Amino acid sequence: MEGGSITGFMAGTLTTFSLVPQLVKAWKSKHTKDVSLGMFVTLCAGLVLWVLYGVSINSLPVILTNIVSFTLGMIIILLKIRYG
Repeated sequence: MEGGSITGFMAGTLTTFSLVPQLVKAWKSKHTKDVSLGMFVTLCAGLVLWVLYGVSINSLPVILTNIVSFTLGMIIILLKIRYG
């Protein structure tokens, strides 16, 4: 794996894991009043575009990390809809 891919995976991993604390908090507390639905919908739309971009440039780090981020974001959206 080349240096750019390693950096891409590291950046994507950190960005992806930034969603985990919000997800865990919403999951445990079942309280999402302070979670912005608009922000997470916009984020997920952007993540879909990042995945499409990753496919167009054939970049595994961009594709994988944004698919995982999208999945986490969608779970937060579902929790917001359910508990918010």
